[in-house]
Amino acid sequence: MDATKLRLYLALAATRHFGRAATQCHVSPSTISRNLKQLEEELGVTLMLRDNRSVNLTPEGERFQRFARESLQQWETFQEALHQGADELRGQLSIYCSVTASYSFLHDLLTQFRGSYPGIAIKLHTGDPAQAVERILAGQEDIAIAARPDRLPGSLEFKSIAESPLVFIGPEDPALLANQAGSEQDWRRWPIIIPEEGIARERFDGWCRAQQLTPDIYAEVKGNEAIVSMVSLGFGVGLVPEIVLRNSPLRQRVKPLPQQPDLGPFETGICVLQRRLKSPIVSALWEQVAG
Repeated sequence: MDATKLRLYLALAATRHFGRAATQCHVSPSTISRNLKQLEEELGVTLMLRDNRSVNLTPEGERFQRFARESLQQWETFQEALHQGADELRGQLSIYCSVTASYSFLHDLLTQFRGSYPGIAIKLHTGDPAQAVERILAGQEDIAIAARPDRLPGSLEFKSIAESPLVFIGPEDPALLANQAGSEQDWRRWPIIIPEEGIARERFDGWCRAQQLTPDIYAEVKGNEAIVSMVSLGFGVGLVPEIVLRNSPLRQRVKPLPQQPDLGPFETGICVLQRRLKSPIVSALWEQVAG
């Protein structure tokens, strides 16, 4: 199996768009289309359903996507192992984290690493922290900075970097919530802004059940930074890790609310698939982090 074919297929599966996949891979859209047709002919199945407006994976296409990811990872690990005895490791390492994690942890994490391994290129993706573990499990990233799940999947390894509580926050100016129900002493009656998914959402839902509380949920959003922004504008109160609050450019416009419930620690660290630790490049970064 040609590794280039797998890379072109994975780009198309990720973007679901011939033009964007072509741009990402520095080839023409016709090359992407021809590659897909050749794969389908070799396999004897339809991998993607496409028309002028969309590209969607078939069940066989999703299975092949997993195969392609795992095959490329094994190939890259083998290549890295061949050069492990060389003077310098070379290759690429993909990292996923939230914007907050990128400036809270990434600088310290990579400063020493880049000095020790200048031949390793870093491919950084940022996004919703709730997606970090899922992207690792799907094989889309080598390493992620993520919140430790309450139930860590058996295929994952996790090293803690920092721990902070989850805190409810409101706007610094209480007048912004003057038209909302409730008072600062009874802030649970205010509209709540919470994450769509992830550890904070799971802890919040569990706390509400334990308190027999039916919250007034104003918004469910992706990303902690968006929660801080909406709270600063007076749309409601929000739930974020304290470390997000400390590093937010809007921290002067919001404040922790009184009578904080204990929702348990929010543990941040790096996670990786156990099998990816066979990669000398992935292992190099993993070993650098004190567990």
